[in-house]
Amino acid sequence: MKRFMVAVSTLLLGCSTHPAAQLTATDSGGKVSAQESPDPRMQWWRDAKFGLFLHWGPASVNGTEISWSRTGHPFDHPSDTAVVPPAVYDNLYKQFNPVKFDADAWMRMAKDAGMKYVVFITKHHDGFSMWPTALRTDYSIMAGPFQRDLCKEIADAAHKEDLKLGWYYSTRDWTHPDYLVGDNGKYDAFYRGQVRELLSNYGRVDVMWFDHVAGNWRDYKFQELFDMLHQLQPGILVNDRAARFIRPTDDKPAPGLVPMVNGDFDTPEQRIGKFQYGRAWESCVTMTECKDGGGWSYRPDGRTRSFEECLRMLIQTVTGDGNLLLNLAPLPTGEIDPKQVEALHQMGEWLRKYGNTIYGTRGGPIPNGEWGGCTTKDNKVWVHVLKWPGETLQIGPLAAKVEAVQVLTGGEAKVVQSQDHLEITLPESQRDPLDTIIELTL
Repeated sequence: MKRFMVAVSTLLLGCSTHPAAQLTATDSGGKVSAQESPDPRMQWWRDAKFGLFLHWGPASVNGTEISWSRTGHPFDHPSDTAVVPPAVYDNLYKQFNPVKFDADAWMRMAKDAGMKYVVFITKHHDGFSMWPTALRTDYSIMAGPFQRDLCKEIADAAHKEDLKLGWYYSTRDWTHPDYLVGDNGKYDAFYRGQVRELLSNYGRVDVMWFDHVAGNWRDYKFQELFDMLHQLQPGILVNDRAARFIRPTDDKPAPGLVPMVNGDFDTPEQRIGKFQYGRAWESCVTMTECKDGGGWSYRPDGRTRSFEECLRMLIQTVTGDGNLLLNLAPLPTGEIDPKQVEALHQMGEWLRKYGNTIYGTRGGPIPNGEWGGCTTKDNKVWVHVLKWPGETLQIGPLAAKVEAVQVLTGGEAKVVQSQDHLEITLPESQRDPLDTIIELTL
């Protein structure tokens, strides 16, 4: 039997920080994480665990990958999905008319699924703005047939459902005439102006989710960007891509700019991050699986991940002490694929039953693995077993004494605790086929 063990010197009971915060962990990039410093801005995000990502735009009209299906983007790495000529792609907005779009229905769906926040694509690499920006009127939602402020409707609906609101914004822009031209000054002012609009016109914004940068450090005024972000939306969280370059630069950032590269949390993409509690992280994964690795926007050639698959991803993420930002790809009509809606509804049903083992918890203190993982809060540890390695599961150790055991999914487990490990035995007939949850009171 393979053993999953980590030395835990103490389990702090009733502590607001992670119960094993003094341990050294490895982050999603393979670096050793520093000891965690509690940040009150992060508390709601740490507690939320589950969010909704929405990639949508003119590319949905022909069912090809958003931005990446457009041929001719010399500032980026090659794309396996680049099949649509610019003359075609850049005119898809004239057919983008989502007459069945209902932001309230979308946000009700997210809330029903147990999601706590939403991140909406306001502008992807193709440069098309999903709101009536005053800075590029010829290539925004107001230039096509729909002519409604999608960002406003999303923001209002999210606030109504008490969901935290995040904006995705691509600093890269393959169609803007000033992008990386000369000193990039005109484009730099343009994109900061667009971000100002997004943070000024839609009420409370909780997350700014950027998506990498091309060029050089000297091409951007990042200090002015971050000053503006925190001035307009105090307490806003920013991911790790606002000042992260996709290619090596020929210059270096000023020392004070280095923290901007890190942002507030890491963003492993299309994979579940590794166990890491010293540094916040969020896995962004598509609900549509495509052979080419895409599926962010509507792809009729893709496969919809099942409820069981999505739930396993959520559990592996949360037990690794991360968040899951699950991406949906709305249809060009504005509707959501019924298979995705049903899977999300099942997620919500499960979370309404077992959400106390997910929300407001921290991953660990025992690192997760193929077998499953643990979440913890106060004097409780919930062991989520996705795959039993044999007749018994051996993990641990825990320094604190296990005083009570309850199998929340049904059955009666035997727990034997020693200084070296924790051994859990449960008859196969009593194991949940998806996730056996064993609550330990310490």
